[in-house]
Amino acid sequence: MSQTKQPQTDAYNLILEAIDIGVFKPGDRLVESDLADRFGVSRTPIREALQRLETQSLLERDGRSLIVASLDHNQMAELYVVRRELEGLAARLAARHANDEEVSVLRAMVSADNALVNDPAALSRANRRFHKQIHLASHNRYLVQQLDLVHRTMALMATTSLAAQGRGEIAQGEHDGIVKAIEARDEPGAEKALKDHISVAFMTRLQQDASARERSG
Repeated sequence: MSQTKQPQTDAYNLILEAIDIGVFKPGDRLVESDLADRFGVSRTPIREALQRLETQSLLERDGRSLIVASLDHNQMAELYVVRRELEGLAARLAARHANDEEVSVLRAMVSADNALVNDPAALSRANRRFHKQIHLASHNRYLVQQLDLVHRTMALMATTSLAAQGRGEIAQGEHDGIVKAIEARDEPGAEKALKDHISVAFMTRLQQDASARERSG
């Protein structure tokens, strides 16, 4: 049975969220009729949403079918370069503009997320919330828009770097350092801490991919 009818304009966000949380993974085929039934909307907004997602390179063609896109090595490297610079800028601006309440929320997030270091899926969701909070604390709407696009594309990676052995605990320590710099209004320190955090995440993902290739070879 389909879900309660959703406003037609929600079709794009419904599919996007399903990709983001891993309901649909890279390589999965998306069928209009199946999506319309799943989300309780008509096929027209589903079709429009799929076209929009294809334009954004989140979906790609496989013959006549649309599938969730995947990133090759070069695309992943390019994405991390952009992410590192934009996230660093967000941290710098957060150190400059975040109000006391926003800093308190970031601190509370780090404390709460420490309990998730052995649950990569839950920690990955918490990690997205943490980074989003920094984006918002930058108080720059255009930067937030660009980072939203970057993070949507990150969903095309089949695994999270937080699944690597010991990475969760290390990442939480890095988050703590980022928040300390923001609390201290240390703009260059916050930028460097977040850039370093992204660099370590990228190296971890490269190591994961190398191990996966070795196993499959």
